[in-house]
Amino acid sequence: MKKMTDWLKGPAAMAALAGVVAAAVVLAVAELLGAFFTARATPLIALGSTFIDFTPSWLKDFAIATFGTNDKAALFVGMGLTIAVLACVLGVVAYRRWTWGVLGVLFMGAVIVASVVTRAGVGAMDAIPSVVGTFAGLLVLRLLVARIRGVQAWPEAPASAAVDADPMEDNPRKGASRRRFFAAAGITAAAAGLAATGGRLLGAARSNILQARDALQLPVPARWAPAVPAGVQSPVPGVTPWLTPNGEFYRIDTALSVPEIDVDNWELRLHGMVEEEVRLTFQDLLDAELIESHVTLTCVSNPVGGNLAGNAKWLGLPLREVLKRARPKDGADMVLSTSIDGFSASTPLEVLQDDRDAMLAIGMNGEPLPLEHGYPVRMVVPGLYGFVSATKWVVDLEVTRFADSKAYWTERGWSERGPIKTMARVDVPKSFAKVPAGTVAVGGTAWAQTRGISKVEVQVDDGEWMEADLSAEASLVTWRQWSFQWEAAPGQHYLKVRATDGTGEVQTDQRADPVPNGASGWQSVMVTVQ
Repeated sequence: MKKMTDWLKGPAAMAALAGVVAAAVVLAVAELLGAFFTARATPLIALGSTFIDFTPSWLKDFAIATFGTNDKAALFVGMGLTIAVLACVLGVVAYRRWTWGVLGVLFMGAVIVASVVTRAGVGAMDAIPSVVGTFAGLLVLRLLVARIRGVQAWPEAPASAAVDADPMEDNPRKGASRRRFFAAAGITAAAAGLAATGGRLLGAARSNILQARDALQLPVPARWAPAVPAGVQSPVPGVTPWLTPNGEFYRIDTALSVPEIDVDNWELRLHGMVEEEVRLTFQDLLDAELIESHVTLTCVSNPVGGNLAGNAKWLGLPLREVLKRARPKDGADMVLSTSIDGFSASTPLEVLQDDRDAMLAIGMNGEPLPLEHGYPVRMVVPGLYGFVSATKWVVDLEVTRFADSKAYWTERGWSERGPIKTMARVDVPKSFAKVPAGTVAVGGTAWAQTRGISKVEVQVDDGEWMEADLSAEASLVTWRQWSFQWEAAPGQHYLKVRATDGTGEVQTDQRADPVPNGASGWQSVMVTVQ
């Protein structure tokens, strides 16, 4: 206990605190000034985005499997802890050797600036908040280190005074000096918090994108989505809704800061191996002959039995119509789509030209796209995993060849093509559930976009496969729900499920990880019957 007390009142602890406060000032000042620059120019956003860019596939899959759609929140927490630890070390180094401390702060600033200026859509001027924040943090660190040296300059209390001394204060004057240090550190930290909050509020006040989105009136489609037949929803309570509400639709992307795009400034450029370059404004899309279509999207990172899939009604302009205007040249086989934040996806050209209703979507479930789902415009391509098709905030389409261009995830070890694999999922009962003996309702969802689902089967333990009842089919590009009445005997049991697609191909039992082209295998759910 005494050793801990001695350490807490020693210079190392104060230096570590000085480092944390200085780091907070760097981030807070940059956040405050960043309100007047690009949102992606703030240090945390830039550093986090850069980290995502260099994240190996195994770590990305671990994060999604562990944290699901909260992976970005987990990243921010991890970044905060890492920055705090590094700041503690930097503070101690600065106290012991100021020159090394200066070099450490400048190196940290250089890393932040490099992360900022390498983001897509960010200019050199956007580095100003980080540069100013770095020097502000350096100044604060200098002042706090000077106060620590002032504390240490006081001599220890004489032995005769030790009896009445506060155990945390060897010398009254030294104790007062220490208190002044902590007061200065606390006031500076509070000011940093206010600055960061002010930056957030200023950024929110300057942004009217959400209001513009809410006020947008979607046009009447030239072709409405076919009526949804009765009976698409599984009769089993607890099964995922057939139509996924916008607020519950999964979100997996590389954007830490959701891009805020003014529709008046949005423009799509279609170029590359085409006879005629095409440029579209948002008004062009509003004036075009739009179509509606129910389409189920699936993330390639979805594990067996996972929930990274959703079904929505989309409104948009068929990409085949845009490509007709551009007239792709012979030899082209891929369209590289790029978002405003630099993400890119490689989509086979033929998929965008056939009749599957691949589109530039502007509407989702009867309202404009939510910001986090791609507002104002995103791609929706039935039958392909999102990493090769579902580009949000899309601004560029380049007609090219797979041999000539690589997309974001392809450069990181994933496949250049990504057709969705047949998959069945048990929604009810959940794994490890306890149910009463007797008739137990089992239900779930299956998908094989563009091929449809013709059969779902359930296996109890190692018994025979039994066919489940299929709900009505809306289309070949939406998921299909199923139900099964299980006569459950007491004990511990395992339920397995598999699907057969519309071509007659049975879902494979071979287990595969999401990398490089999607997970496969049969889901198994353990249930205890009482």
